[in-house]
Amino acid sequence: MSDPAERPGIELKQLHKRFGENIVLDGVDFTVRRGETVALLGPSGTGKSVLLKHINGLIRPDAGEVYVDGHPVPLLGRKELAKLRTRIGYVFQFGALFDSESVRDNIRLGITDEECQADNGFCENRVRECLQMVNLPVETAEKFPADLSGGMKKRVGIARAIAGEPTYLLYDEPTSGLDPVNADIIDALIEKLQAELGVTSIVVSHDVRGSFRVGNRVALLSEGRIRMVGTPDELKQSRDPAVRNFLERDFG
Repeated sequence: MSDPAERPGIELKQLHKRFGENIVLDGVDFTVRRGETVALLGPSGTGKSVLLKHINGLIRPDAGEVYVDGHPVPLLGRKELAKLRTRIGYVFQFGALFDSESVRDNIRLGITDEECQADNGFCENRVRECLQMVNLPVETAEKFPADLSGGMKKRVGIARAIAGEPTYLLYDEPTSGLDPVNADIIDALIEKLQAELGVTSIVVSHDVRGSFRVGNRVALLSEGRIRMVGTPDELKQSRDPAVRNFLERDFG
């Protein structure tokens, strides 16, 4: 087996997952190289989020392999998996903020190092830094989720995901439910973080235009498999009927 340092950052090999009679993933092969952003497209309900949750071990596959930095995620013990998760920031589809906690405390939960978590001064500085990185005023730390707009909640969710200085960022429908202006703001933020932090990212979406903007490469998940992976231009030029049909919803 090759040196883990020489392998892609994320590898999924012949991944299978079903829930009852519903086959969700049916032999997915998918790789993400270190430092790139891959947008994962597909209609709602096709298993994009299920695929994403295999990467940090929230879901275990029925069959197949999942590697992050060469480590076999489904085979990791509890401590090993917890250690791996400190390097993976996860942006949930609806923010998943704790309503009873302030923005400060929500972001602080993303600090994964226990010693840093216990250091109030470090946490205060890190919360401030993360708010600035997602283009929110530092005073936002005093607010509660109920005080925030939909777009601000998304940005706080991203701030929490980067608080632990992760190597990987997994975005689950980061622009879902947003108007075009706020969706553009989030897309620009994803580009900015990739450039500034050098993280490796997967952006799950059904928004073709946004995916073409943020992704170095774009993958289409269809009928339980990756139908195509390529640059935005390569997808636009594809003759595959499944690719054409999906793209024509946005580009006509």
